[in-house]
Amino acid sequence: MQVINEQTNSMIDNLQVVNQILERNGYNPAKLIPILQQIQEEFKYLSKDVISYVANSLNLPASRVYGVATFYAHFSLTPKGKYVFRLCDGTACHVKKSHGILNALYAKLNINAENNTSKDMLFTVETVSCLGACGLAPVMVVNGEVHGQVTPEQAIAIVDELIAAEKAAK
Repeated sequence: MQVINEQTNSMIDNLQVVNQILERNGYNPAKLIPILQQIQEEFKYLSKDVISYVANSLNLPASRVYGVATFYAHFSLTPKGKYVFRLCDGTACHVKKSHGILNALYAKLNINAENNTSKDMLFTVETVSCLGACGLAPVMVVNGEVHGQVTPEQAIAIVDELIAAEKAAK
């Protein structure tokens, strides 16, 4: 019974956050993209329930909101970890062996291209076409923090530091 109450409370808290975002944007359907961006910033992804709720709240067909959420690559319909690693695989980074970093992260976190989020929901690893920092190749961004001229060993050290910080916070 306690688990159900915790899930219900979490769902209510999530809807309150979504309602605040909708209110800040005046429940304006023309602001659908910024609304979805703000929701994703908060929850790291867009759930089917949130897409339906936003559609109902903005008096839009759910198919339209879903269409926007799936059209733009920035949006994710799957949960992401607390720490999102974006590894560049553009030409400069690829030539400087970014795939070695990717393989090291996959091995360390026991994930792969299909299942790119760790089971503990701490880490997600994504590859991107370009991060616009070719002079720093190979480059990786972790939750907005740029790491240039990264080696596989440095990437693993970043993971280890984040794990240690998480343990210390508990």
